[in-house]
Amino acid sequence: MTAIHLVRHGEVDNPGRVLYGRLPNFGLTERGHEMARRVGEHFTSAEVPPVELVCSPLERAQQTIAPLQESLGLPVFTDDRVIEAANSFEGQQVNSRRLAAPRNLLRLYNPFTPSWGEPYKQIVLRMSAAMASLRAKLEVHGPEAEGVIVTHQLPIWMSRLAAEGRSLFHDPRRRECDLASVTTFTFDSSTLVSVSYESICPDLQPSQAVAGA
Repeated sequence: MTAIHLVRHGEVDNPGRVLYGRLPNFGLTERGHEMARRVGEHFTSAEVPPVELVCSPLERAQQTIAPLQESLGLPVFTDDRVIEAANSFEGQQVNSRRLAAPRNLLRLYNPFTPSWGEPYKQIVLRMSAAMASLRAKLEVHGPEAEGVIVTHQLPIWMSRLAAEGRSLFHDPRRRECDLASVTTFTFDSSTLVSVSYESICPDLQPSQAVAGA
């Protein structure tokens, strides 16, 4: 049995409230750093601490995994396959007025793919490949080894929907994926046994969600 924990990064400093996507220089807020500290405590105090650490290349994810890396003294493998999803609205404030603009309506013709960003199926494929690579590393460590991937909300949610056999088309407001939350995939060899979810910083969640996380 092996377990892979997909961790969403902490709160991002985004005063302009834009969809920051893959843009550089979007690091954590003070509260986000506290979330990162709690992530580190969550895993270092676990009965079976992780033996492999993987992270998105984006700054907010790297900052989130830093306390855990320091506590465990393990190297972090940066994997481009677990990066945030590409989105054509990147860098813009996303609200109903802006989306209704004619130039933006042209991007919204197909919500199932979706037409405004990276296809959901493509996200699932790259995340599945990254998880398979990590699972192979974990098997070398022996039974019951666990690993952590710090990534982003949409890649985590797509991985969960696919694993549970649900439609990838969804309402973003209904994603169960808090900041600094943990979605765990447990495998028996290459067979997925279960998916579980835990919000480890419920008291630190912002009152209003911001797109681009």
